[in-house]
Amino acid sequence: MQQAGQAAEIKAVGIGKSFGSFQALKNLSFDIGRGEFLTLLGPSGSGKTTFLMILAGFESPSEGRLFSDGVDVTDRPAEQRQAGMVFQGYALFPHMSVAANIAFPLKVRRKPEQEIKRRVAEMVERVGLKGHEHKLPSKLSGGQQQRVALARALAFEPGVLLLDEPFSALDKSLRGQMQAEMKRLHEETGTTFVFVTHDQSEALALSSRVAIFNHGELLQVGTPQDVYERPGNRFVAEFLGEINMLPLRDIRSDQGGVRGLCEDREIALRAGGGNVRGDAVLAIRPEHMTVAHEPVPQENGPYENAIAATATSSTYLGSATRLELMTRGGAKVTVSVPTETAQHALGNGNSVWLTWPAERGFLLPTPS
Repeated sequence: MQQAGQAAEIKAVGIGKSFGSFQALKNLSFDIGRGEFLTLLGPSGSGKTTFLMILAGFESPSEGRLFSDGVDVTDRPAEQRQAGMVFQGYALFPHMSVAANIAFPLKVRRKPEQEIKRRVAEMVERVGLKGHEHKLPSKLSGGQQQRVALARALAFEPGVLLLDEPFSALDKSLRGQMQAEMKRLHEETGTTFVFVTHDQSEALALSSRVAIFNHGELLQVGTPQDVYERPGNRFVAEFLGEINMLPLRDIRSDQGGVRGLCEDREIALRAGGGNVRGDAVLAIRPEHMTVAHEPVPQENGPYENAIAATATSSTYLGSATRLELMTRGGAKVTVSVPTETAQHALGNGNSVWLTWPAERGFLLPTPS
């Protein structure tokens, strides 16, 4: 078992959890690196909170084993794990002051009084609550209550900090502030953070890695850039943000990667390759597509990929405009472009060419 202040390294091996006939988790096996910020991301009911409760010791897995720093902690109760927890509703003690809330886990662990005072003062300073030590939670704002919950969870220097959608009750502006605060605290403490959210932008902004869940299964684990730009399947691609999908046929590999036909144009993909054959779906994020007025050359250009389309509608967003387009083959495409570019696109009969770099497109399996 790790000492206080030492970040934990966690290993899940074949973790499953059933509630009666309902299987909430299915054979999860992956590692959580020492000191990393891992986000468990997925829709409601995907299993991410259930897995967090197993990490905390509040739930026992129906199958599989859980290791912390090489020690099997599967059957160890929550109070014997070096884990801090920040709940969705903060779970502060309403009759206790800020200082007393922060001190509580230290008192439970029978720390010396002088150490408790020192640690409480240190945490109050770290989360920016100096001058609020004697206030009750009811006298604090939502953001301040969140800071107390974080300080309390970090006070005893846990090996891992578990966070269950801690920003869900905050407004958009305050969420942004607390995200920056969370990132700073992670960097300062070096503690292993495991964070649960269903907010894609939050996961991409905060994490060193993201684990994506759906229907109790772990679909993909990777850096934010990996899962966003190279999703492993259609669910991950669509869940992480807007994406354009075009049919690609007659796919073959060559030295430069992959080529295939998208409607009447040959399309290149520089990444991926392998032994891909047949048909698939070409996926491109909207921000990687641009609008041109002439077809681009098929080789030696910065944009060798192009497909003809017609602008069907636009939404003015200030400096940018969102264009809805239809390709000649009937595929719907969305692109966000500078407003001046959009005005030109909507003129001249609304006919344009959509272009994108070869390295920005990736293949997904055709839907079954």
